[in-house]
Amino acid sequence: MTNRKSQAALEFIMTYGWAILVVLVAIGALAYFGVLSPDRFLPSKCTLQSGIACLDHKATATSLTIYVKNSLGYDLTVDSVKAQQCTALGSQGALANGGSATYTLTCVNGGSKYNGDVNITYTNTDTSVQHTNQGEVTTKVE
Repeated sequence: MTNRKSQAALEFIMTYGWAILVVLVAIGALAYFGVLSPDRFLPSKCTLQSGIACLDHKATATSLTIYVKNSLGYDLTVDSVKAQQCTALGSQGALANGGSATYTLTCVNGGSKYNGDVNITYTNTDTSVQHTNQGEVTTKVE
């Protein structure tokens, strides 16, 4: 009598085991072929540390353009703008408090998506102290 109960329990566990295995293989195959790629579902974003706002951004096969606004409360001088996979820009001049600017970097964007860190180094015109504002840009290459 216990043999029949043991056999029924074993068959029950094996059936569910095979079903779970098939589901895992199917999910693995979908992920391998890129159907479940999170890049397709994630929104575009451009974030910087507080004080300098990233208003908009655009990536092409050869460039990355970011639009920023100074909301630090004081005027600043942009010393450099850097991004991953891009040629850094040197001194970009003054950026008044409340003012905005556009920075276009030359890049090699191989793929359908750009994802990289952005660093804006600036100097406070009142105190001559240099700071770095770090952020990230994630967007589709247009």
